[in-house]
Amino acid sequence: MNNRRVPRTLAAVSAALLTLGAAACSDSQADADPQRVDVVAAFYPLQFLTQQIGGDTVTVSNLVKPGAEPHDIELSPSQVGDVAGAELIVYLKGFQPQVDDAVQQNSADRAFDVATVEPLLDATGDNHNHDHGHEGEAGHEGEAGHEGEAGHEGEGEAGHEGEAGTKDPHLWLDPTRLATVGDQLADRLAQADPEHADGYTARAKDLRTKLEQLDAEFTAGLKTCQRREIVVSHTAFGYLTTRYQLAQIGITGLSPEHEPSPQRLAEVIEEAKEHQATTIFFETLVSPKVAETIAAQVGAETAVLDPLEGLSADNGGDYFSVMRTNLANLQKALGCS
Repeated sequence: MNNRRVPRTLAAVSAALLTLGAAACSDSQADADPQRVDVVAAFYPLQFLTQQIGGDTVTVSNLVKPGAEPHDIELSPSQVGDVAGAELIVYLKGFQPQVDDAVQQNSADRAFDVATVEPLLDATGDNHNHDHGHEGEAGHEGEAGHEGEAGHEGEGEAGHEGEAGTKDPHLWLDPTRLATVGDQLADRLAQADPEHADGYTARAKDLRTKLEQLDAEFTAGLKTCQRREIVVSHTAFGYLTTRYQLAQIGITGLSPEHEPSPQRLAEVIEEAKEHQATTIFFETLVSPKVAETIAAQVGAETAVLDPLEGLSADNGGDYFSVMRTNLANLQKALGCS
């Protein structure tokens, strides 16, 4: 018997006891392939990352169903059993409170928190400058990397005050950050499955190459634009705007489920007009009604800018295809050449 399977057996017993026996024992645990590392991913970008690096030596389950919004997921007893019985849990602490609780109570010793790889950016609401010009000249090559200093002054616009001191979890919208997370995930998979360590390392290297190519496409595609401000449903795009020297004007804060106040709607309309926005962005997993209302007020159109927290139920794409669609939509909205 392979020794690395022992923790799974012990964890599965604990999961069964924890979830009151067979009534809560998950089918995915029962059907686990003993020849593969059983990994639970908290939401889509982490599922994608694990599948890319794990290849056919891992089995990955996603706690969030396609089309569901992941922030406030409520775990079923069987999902808690999945977390307790997995050999590795890939999650982002602070993003999904119930997942945090399940990990802490059942599997903290087998969890990989991607928030620990690099310091997260502060969630400061809008990161645009009211005096920002529209020239789009040189100086937007995206060299800023991950420091997050530029453009995060947090002017204190209405609707964002409650987020002071919190962190922005949406790190996967910077492809270079996602590549760094992938490198460390490969190390964690190698710890769980030393026999296939070389394969994890090689696939992480291949993924980094692809993500760096995507990063280069964004850098070139957004280098010279007529505008650099984007109006978005919620302020999920801090990593993207920091990396590519853009600025986001959020209708709501980090949670897409918060309703904007009338005062905030008026402010966004004023700012959209000020920056001559031609597009108000909405997301695939939330209603477009607020974006449509603002667009009608400013004479703009609407389009999707996907924060990739999850795939819609009818989306046949993946991280790369959605990000490239985002790039095309940004180029059109910002008048990039």
